[in-house]
Amino acid sequence: MIVLGRAFGLALALGLCASAHAAAFKVLLLQRADDPELERSRTERAYLGHPGGPAFDGLSVALQEAQFELDAAGASVTLERSAVDAAQAARDAAGRAQKAGFAAIVSDLPGDWLLAAADATPLPLLNVGDAADRLRERDCRARVLHVLPSERMRADALAQTLVSRRWSQVLLLSGPSALDAERSAAAQAAIKRYALKLVQNKPFKLSADPRERDLANPLLLTGTVSVGSYDVVWVVDSDGEFARALPYRTALPRPVVGDAGLVALAWQAQFERFGAPQVSRRFAKSAGRAMTAHDWAAWLAGKALAAAATAAPKGPAAAFAKALPALELDGSKGTSMSFRAWDGQLRQPMLLSDGQGVIAMAPADGVLHPKNNLDTLGADAPEKLCKPKP
Repeated sequence: MIVLGRAFGLALALGLCASAHAAAFKVLLLQRADDPELERSRTERAYLGHPGGPAFDGLSVALQEAQFELDAAGASVTLERSAVDAAQAARDAAGRAQKAGFAAIVSDLPGDWLLAAADATPLPLLNVGDAADRLRERDCRARVLHVLPSERMRADALAQTLVSRRWSQVLLLSGPSALDAERSAAAQAAIKRYALKLVQNKPFKLSADPRERDLANPLLLTGTVSVGSYDVVWVVDSDGEFARALPYRTALPRPVVGDAGLVALAWQAQFERFGAPQVSRRFAKSAGRAMTAHDWAAWLAGKALAAAATAAPKGPAAAFAKALPALELDGSKGTSMSFRAWDGQLRQPMLLSDGQGVIAMAPADGVLHPKNNLDTLGADAPEKLCKPKP
């Protein structure tokens, strides 16, 4: 008993010593004030691929799960949040965070606001809210890490799935918004990349104007294709309202993919492999709702922050920032994930879901890469699309 008591006393002393030198890393979550994506009317519809709630939920769950490892390493991560209503407000908040000694920023903001925040501070910034390819390409930043998959990754995942099922003839329906145009371009690039045939690209538009009824009627849109037949209908609808009514309403009995039918996601709450049910269950218990792809991105960002703090438990913040992009992360998707050196994007498998379960995963079987098969999803290094600003 004496030996045990001395051992316990020594362990306690060592623990107190470690705590005395432990680093407390502060992290700021920047979120949009009155985010239109989180309006009750939208979240209740539960569009596939859309946020289901605030990023704070996923971050807080991850940090709670990592508390044991943080305590063992003698480190801590504290999360604060700030709601901003414009790009300038995001810039100001990021500048204040640097002066206040924060170690990192998590962004759940639109692209222009994210860039304003990134340009205002040398702190590392984790993007969990914007999938725009331009943030990984022409507008990339050296210290920005993207946890949410890009639109190009989602498009490549769908194209690989179509190839694996030999659905080679694609009818593309594209929405009217500027975001739809960008995402339609990503879909067309993926179709070309994987040697699928684009039968036709037709615009759609939800409208009460009887003169535009041809643009809103699925039967008319899919029944007047000018060049041959099609194996699949790929719909690009960032709003989600048209897409959700498209399956089973096409002129030919064909599957629908894209923003309805079969959708490429970072996460799906019914995924049943690699410990995923436990992740979804813990999140649902804490947040009171099902875990979405955006929640998974926030959760993994929290895991990355905890892992960086564990890797540099005594600080300084520079050591924490250096550890972040070099991490190997387990996101319960069956493989180790890391950030790409050329654009800061997190390599990750994609889940193909109909909303009821996971139908397939990408990269698809047989799709290979010289170094890492995950790099078949999204921009690859030789393309040199990202020339990061400091």
